[in-house]
Amino acid sequence: MRLTRRTTQTTQTTQKRTPTDLSGALASVMDALEGEERLDGISGALRKSVRALPLGRGRDMLRGLWLGHPLHPVLVQLPIGSWSSAAVLDLFPGESRAARRLVAVGLAAAGPAALAGWVEWAEQRPRQARVGLVHATANAAAVLAYAASLAARTKGRPVLGRVLGYGGLTVATAGGLLGGHLAYRQAAGVNHAEAVPVLVEPGWHRVGTLDDFPVGEPVRRTADEVALVVVQDAPGVLHALADRCSHMDGPLHEGKVLEGCIECPWHGSRFRLADGTSVHGPATAPQPRFDCRVVAGRAVEVRLAPR
Repeated sequence: MRLTRRTTQTTQTTQKRTPTDLSGALASVMDALEGEERLDGISGALRKSVRALPLGRGRDMLRGLWLGHPLHPVLVQLPIGSWSSAAVLDLFPGESRAARRLVAVGLAAAGPAALAGWVEWAEQRPRQARVGLVHATANAAAVLAYAASLAARTKGRPVLGRVLGYGGLTVATAGGLLGGHLAYRQAAGVNHAEAVPVLVEPGWHRVGTLDDFPVGEPVRRTADEVALVVVQDAPGVLHALADRCSHMDGPLHEGKVLEGCIECPWHGSRFRLADGTSVHGPATAPQPRFDCRVVAGRAVEVRLAPR
């Protein structure tokens, strides 16, 4: 009987440690973090501060508008790479000077990476902002640990410097886990209009007549159940873009037409009507564009334009 009970207990313990259960527990922690409304007060105050920074055109540069996708994931490669390399060198005697230099390089690169991350974070939804806030806190803790590590190494205390370095790398890894959750689970920073070319069948689709599109006013229509925004920029001159903003799915048809562009009503991203190019962030990806034509007198048809 005792042997049977021990076997049963061992089996239950093994079952509790299955990867599926562990991943489920991690997902539960992340879900709880997403729903932690007590973080909203801090997030709101920080967002206002980040938006108030006098960055000018540098804001769109930090967002990655020129790159076509967020800049933050690119910039984090240097501090993480430097610190990871330092951790490897710390395993070998005689490499302390090189490791110290790598820690310093990582600290210097952390500032621009953090600034780009804050600028992108300031435009996220509340659930994303909560995870992003903890992600940033973990990264800040890693920076502090590495700053202390560099100080210890400089003062001739290499053992303490190594310990602090490995601690910083551990915290930075946790921050990276949260960053992955933001990007891949919560779709922060991804192109929300990427699926449009897959969903719309080739060929022309009728969306109305010229009378349905007042000059200068955005109008919502659908093609293969995909929402479009159609604008008659001048009499007989029409433009059509995917309606859901590539940044956060904002309804472009509720936005304003300004200087040949349409502005998203949610976060102010602007897209050129002629070609869908993003000319002002936070959106970094362009909007899918549709060719327009008028047939049979006044019928308006659209088709997906080639990329």
